[in-house]
Amino acid sequence: MADEKMFALEIISPERVFYKGEAGFLELTTSEGEIGIYKNHIPMTNVLMPGAVKIHEAKGLKTAAVMSGFVVILKDKVKIMAEVAEWPDEIDKNRAEEAKVRAERRLKDGGSGIDRNRAELALKRSIVRLNMVK
Repeated sequence: MADEKMFALEIISPERVFYKGEAGFLELTTSEGEIGIYKNHIPMTNVLMPGAVKIHEAKGLKTAAVMSGFVVILKDKVKIMAEVAEWPDEIDKNRAEEAKVRAERRLKDGGSGIDRNRAELALKRSIVRLNMVK
C-alpha cells in the first residue's frame, strides 16, 4: 500500500531522467523564493532558479543541484524540467571554483562589453555547485 503522504516526483534534464520516485516533502528555489511542497499542494507552475533541491524520501534526504528550468506542481505529482541537474558526486569542485573566480572577475572588472545578468547567473551556479560538494 502506497504511503498517503507521498507524491510522485520526476526531475528531467535534456540529457536524462535525473530522478523518478516518491517524496513526502520537496524544497527548491524559484524566482519567487524558496518553496516547500507537500502532497496536495495548490497546483502551480514556477520558474526555477539555481539552487539545491532537497528531496525528502521515506528512507531519507537526497540533495541535488538544479540550474534553471520550470517546476509543475499538481496535487499528487511534481515535475521539474531542469536545464541542468547534478548529484553532489557528479560536480567537479575545481571546475566550479574556476567558474566562480571567472564570474567574480567579470563582475568586478565590469566594462561596457559585459553581460552583467549572465555573469551574476554564472556566479550563482558556481556557488550552488560549491555548496553541494562541501
